[in-house]
Amino acid sequence: MIVTVTLNPALHVGYQANRVSRGGANPVSRVTYRAGGRGLAVARVLHTFGHDVVAAGLAGGGAGEVIRAELARAGVATQFTWITGESRRVLEVADESDGTVTTFSEPAPYITTEELGRLAADYRLLMADATAAVLCGSLPDGLPAETYGSLASYAAEAGVPVVLDAPGSAVRHAVSRRPALVIPGTEADDPAALVAAGAGAVAILSGSGVRAITREGEWSAELAGQRTVAATRDAMVAGFVPGIALAWSWPDTLAHAVALAASSDRAGDVDLEAYEGLLPRVSVMPLSA
Repeated sequence: MIVTVTLNPALHVGYQANRVSRGGANPVSRVTYRAGGRGLAVARVLHTFGHDVVAAGLAGGGAGEVIRAELARAGVATQFTWITGESRRVLEVADESDGTVTTFSEPAPYITTEELGRLAADYRLLMADATAAVLCGSLPDGLPAETYGSLASYAAEAGVPVVLDAPGSAVRHAVSRRPALVIPGTEADDPAALVAAGAGAVAILSGSGVRAITREGEWSAELAGQRTVAATRDAMVAGFVPGIALAWSWPDTLAHAVALAASSDRAGDVDLEAYEGLLPRVSVMPLSA
């Protein structure tokens, strides 16, 4: 079982209107709801490929219930730790007259020390049956920067490899806990320094592919003529997970991740037929050994 962790999920509420008038009344022709958050998107992609996956993390209030229900409709199992606060919402207002989308993002809920303790206990129980843990995204208010480091430690104690996709400060606090793979949120993080500090490998995403830096060497993988990462980062992250969990070679892991990202759309839906056609077209090159 693969466990994805999303500590700051969001309920994306889409409003579609024929025309948006600032300061006026705007009838809405269509309303949509979508569970958002990097770990949730990764869970969707893994589920599409038939992996046994559980989406965990923090959720609360009516928005949290809708997030859980929306994932259930997609077939993704959940094991959220429930909080007293309301999971944040992101309102996306689409104006059909000019094609623009205006977004309003609510602040994240404050997480108490008691809720963090329950999260840790729930997570450690999940690690007993996990084959990999995927820690993704930003931290909500109230959680210390070392939160991902603690979760990585609990996984290590259970012998579970960790894939970490997070912003800089969270990465720097977690890297000494020896995650199997780190995907930094910014280019400011030196990949070689992260490997030296404890990461098993670091993946740097680019417009057309990815570069992996490991203790054994470096590889690059790309699909010529296609931009695969900008819109489908979560699919790329999901593509790394089977290779980490099953100890694939780095060339095979990178080829799978790039083909998967290239065959996914912005909503995280994967075209399996496109994936099969793209996989043999991925070029993987060693950069050093």
